[in-house]
Amino acid sequence: MKRNYNIILLVLVLAFGSCSFTTKVEDNPDKDKLLIQIITLALDQLHFEPKQLNDAFSAEIYSDYLELVDPLKRYFLQSDIDEFKKYETEIDDQLRAYDISFFNVVHERLIQRQQEAKQYYKDILAKPFNFNEDEVYNADYESLPYAKNKKALKERWRQQLKFNTLTGYDALVDQQNEEPKETSDEASPYETVEKKSLKELEEEARNETLKTLDNYFTDYIEDMDREDWFSMYVNTIVEEFDPHTSYMAPTDKDRFDQQMSGKLEGIGARLQKKMDYIKIVELISGGPAWRDGQIEVGDVIMKVRQDKEKEAVSVVGMRIDDAIKLIKGPKGTKVVLTMKKVDGTIEDYTITRDIVELEETYAKSSIVKKEGKNYGIINLPKFYVDFEDYKNRNAATDIKLEIERLKEQGIEGLVLDLRNNGGGSLRTVVDIAGLFIKDGPIVQVRSTDEPKEILRDTDKSIVWDGPLVIMVNELSASASEILAAAMQDYKRAIIIGSNQTYGKGTVQNVLDLNRMVRNSSHGDLGALKLTRQKFYRINGGSTQLEGVKSDVVVPDRYSFIEIGERDQENPLAWDKIAPVDYEEWDRYFDYDRTIAKSKERMANNEQLKLIENNARWAKTKMDENTYSLNYEKYKSKLKLNEEEAKQFDAISDYKTDLTFQSLPYEQQLFEQDTILRDKRTRWHENLSKDVYVEEALNVLNDLKMTYEIKKVATLKD
Repeated sequence: MKRNYNIILLVLVLAFGSCSFTTKVEDNPDKDKLLIQIITLALDQLHFEPKQLNDAFSAEIYSDYLELVDPLKRYFLQSDIDEFKKYETEIDDQLRAYDISFFNVVHERLIQRQQEAKQYYKDILAKPFNFNEDEVYNADYESLPYAKNKKALKERWRQQLKFNTLTGYDALVDQQNEEPKETSDEASPYETVEKKSLKELEEEARNETLKTLDNYFTDYIEDMDREDWFSMYVNTIVEEFDPHTSYMAPTDKDRFDQQMSGKLEGIGARLQKKMDYIKIVELISGGPAWRDGQIEVGDVIMKVRQDKEKEAVSVVGMRIDDAIKLIKGPKGTKVVLTMKKVDGTIEDYTITRDIVELEETYAKSSIVKKEGKNYGIINLPKFYVDFEDYKNRNAATDIKLEIERLKEQGIEGLVLDLRNNGGGSLRTVVDIAGLFIKDGPIVQVRSTDEPKEILRDTDKSIVWDGPLVIMVNELSASASEILAAAMQDYKRAIIIGSNQTYGKGTVQNVLDLNRMVRNSSHGDLGALKLTRQKFYRINGGSTQLEGVKSDVVVPDRYSFIEIGERDQENPLAWDKIAPVDYEEWDRYFDYDRTIAKSKERMANNEQLKLIENNARWAKTKMDENTYSLNYEKYKSKLKLNEEEAKQFDAISDYKTDLTFQSLPYEQQLFEQDTILRDKRTRWHENLSKDVYVEEALNVLNDLKMTYEIKKVATLKD
């Protein structure tokens, strides 16, 4: 199924004044048909790798849209699918004729089935559930067939609602069985609460499920208008071209502009909907969720409750836009999220909303002492830039400044941390790479039917010529991959991290669709973000799909999770072009020996073995699709999971003997800025527990030693 997995926001504004795409579309009184006309034209003329609109393309759109609007197969009957089947190979013809018959038929039937579903859940939840029966709920929706009739469909609803109620029932039972809370009343030091019967708890859990469904249908399903559904259909079409091409309706475009301005109001997390669940895919550095330190990438949001409200709203099955509306809110207000953690546990987290400032995505550095030597570490969350005034502030100038400051403290090696860095400005990548080499090519960029462009560092100065380690993981993407690849090709740095990085080797541009028509009587058409280019390493290989392979591979909790470009639908293929001439770094560092020593340490590191075992275990939990609806068996399974999870508690208890401290200029700022001081303290605490940083510093130390040994040997020769 095609989805818009936009973990990466590498976006440039496309200046169409200098582009051959100047065709103006004739006005069409039907806005939907006009939108189809513009988008199909733009994709055909501007996409890096346009697709043929044929029967195979049509079949993909057909299956993807049906799965998008009914992922749990709880609305459509098999008879509906049989009726829709005639459109399976006709959608390509409809697109060429700007015909939206398939959408109209599906939309009309969907609205009808959703109204019928409202009666299903009301009837089902009016009767008690028997949690003593041996019954199994199958959540593998992709493998389930469509229900043959309404009776079978209602039974599917019953099982799903029973499972939802069972989870609530279990929480109520646990809550009631907790030790009484102490009170300030001396005569009665413990709060006395009258215990409810299991029958009453079942009824309470069932009523909570009913309220959740009522909220979902009343506030969200019925709140969606035809334009919302049509936007989903358009996105199904454009995402067939690649995972990063997407249509942004007017409201989505407004949200995108807000993100590009550098301020996000809410919990500071990027969300992704996969099947019926909303998952955390990125934590914004400095944001409330990031500061809290308990929410992680991969966690799933199950329910949302406003701080002053008693009832939580389930977001399972909810549109991601609607879930975001619940999660977002004014600065200073609180939201309670019920999260299913990566390890399978379920917890409630209260987060105080805030405005996430761009300042928190800027580069920051620290001094760390190891064996009497000073080393430096720089964390770069984004390759940021002010497009209107490049010299005003950008990642390259900030990195250069931090290196100069670290050099003043006598560092003998440098770690550049690009973990979770999703990319950014291409120009800053070239400028940052130039800080570590004399000059030369950094990356190749290719557009369709155009000569390749080679972006070079032309500044012969070198800001840092000492040992360099670059840290990456599965979420290091785009610009991060360009920098890591260039430094690896030059043999200028050792890359430490996951088996490979994310694998996004494409560049997207944004097209304002309103500029494509002769007048604005049709209203706002939104925008189209589409893939325009691919970039390549200087050795000729693409980073698309394959990413950058680490010199030293270290396991992490994402090792077995499908999270990279290769795991998305419709990614562009890996390919290779001619390499460019470049000379490897000519210094005394013995990279091969250093890498071999690091691999030997990794193989014997008990903490990393535990992390890898945890990742394997978590993957097995994520792959589970069947659940018992018998309470005793359900509870037994939960307890087993909790017991199994205890073996990994030592991961969070790990502590290195490294100490980190801020640079003198920041320490002076701490006197006035206690918030900055607290942020740095928290960062340093995390670094001191980070086994990957510990190994990066071991590698730096080894590089330093090989430099001295080889230099002495060379001088003797």
